[in-house]
Amino acid sequence: MHQQHKHDNVCNRVLGVYYISINPNFVQQQRRKLPAKKVKRKFPYRYRVLILLFFLTLVTYLDRICISLVGVRIKSEFNLTNEQFGWVLASFALAYALFEIPSGILGDRIGQRAVLIRIVLWWSLFTVLTGLTTGFISLLIVRFLFGVGESGAFPTSGAVVARWFPVNETSRGVSWFAIGSNVGAAIAPLIVLPIAAAYGWRTSFYANGIIGLIWVVVCIYWFRNHPSEMKRIPEDEKIYIEKNRRINTHAKHFHWAKVLKNRSVWGLLISAYSTQWALYFLIAWMPVYLQEGRHFSEGEMKIVSSWLFIIGAISALIAGYVIDWLGKQKGLRTGRRISGVTAVGIMAVVFLIAAITSNNTVVVICFFIGNFFSWHNTVCSVSVCVNIGGERAGTLYGLMNFVGQIGAFSLAVIFGKIVDATHNFNTPLYLTSAILIMGCLSWLLIQADKPLSFENKTSYNYT
Repeated sequence: MHQQHKHDNVCNRVLGVYYISINPNFVQQQRRKLPAKKVKRKFPYRYRVLILLFFLTLVTYLDRICISLVGVRIKSEFNLTNEQFGWVLASFALAYALFEIPSGILGDRIGQRAVLIRIVLWWSLFTVLTGLTTGFISLLIVRFLFGVGESGAFPTSGAVVARWFPVNETSRGVSWFAIGSNVGAAIAPLIVLPIAAAYGWRTSFYANGIIGLIWVVVCIYWFRNHPSEMKRIPEDEKIYIEKNRRINTHAKHFHWAKVLKNRSVWGLLISAYSTQWALYFLIAWMPVYLQEGRHFSEGEMKIVSSWLFIIGAISALIAGYVIDWLGKQKGLRTGRRISGVTAVGIMAVVFLIAAITSNNTVVVICFFIGNFFSWHNTVCSVSVCVNIGGERAGTLYGLMNFVGQIGAFSLAVIFGKIVDATHNFNTPLYLTSAILIMGCLSWLLIQADKPLSFENKTSYNYT
């Protein structure tokens, strides 16, 4: 009996060695079956990806806000009315909206790296070409094409977070490219306005266009779509990411009919449309509003614009931790709802106050508060896209941003029309406040703990 048992052990070992020899992936397969433990390092490798996304969105907003900062100069040189300038701003938003979904889909299909390289090269070119425009029509066309190029930057960044970060770090990951957006917008007045004052407004576009090329070089030589494709990432961190991220398998089809019947998706879309009225006002119309509606000097506007987005960067940083903490304490569904309802509700209130008051200090404070909670809402919304979108987070984010940019387009056009019709820059803010109330209520539809899955019904919770 003892000899038989010994003989069986020897046979098992021999067969095991033979199996490993004919199946070289056996060890890796067995390793992946082990429970993935949280990797504790002072600076995990995946955070380097956040730095790349941070600078991507920084350059995005540096280029995007440039036209708003020199808007009064452009209006004066080209003799544009508020309505015409509104159409210039709207042309970007329209193009951005139309190409958001295709860009998100393309990133999910061919990989985020290739799409991001295309995006930054394209928008850098048309940033430079903005400085070569000669009037209303050429400016309209170039800004439309600029919007085509920049579309997809944020959905693709969201998809990168879905691939590179575990579920319980989603909001923190998203917050860093929101921080980059605000830092870019905050430093833009400090770069754009001195250049415009010294060399003319056109030169500011030439300078900004060149900056994006540096980011492209880094992306080409360093970044890859998945942790498994990176050579220097520690093995234990790679396993931890792959075991705990939202993505497991690639979804071949994005079932549009089912997605558009989903209540969470509709909640996201309504919120995105509503909040973009406020955010695009702050990005695109606020500099002109302050100078022509509130009689600020260009220097005063520069200070307000910089501080507005410094506050936005702080908001994005805080939001990532607060939203993830609420998700752990209250669950994804309740935690995300609390964050969204609170943020958009406060935005509605402060925009109403800004419309009513004649005190410029109160107006500035209201815009600071509004921008603070606008970015809190943005981080929360993108986190929900990652939570429920998984492998197709880029496509879902693209859909959400498409509807959001329709809201931006509406604001850009309607704001200028209302101002020209009423000769009052405050009147459009009443409408913005009312639309924000609708966005606040839409968060009650969102169920962040129910992924968009057509084969697997499981829900994802924090551990």
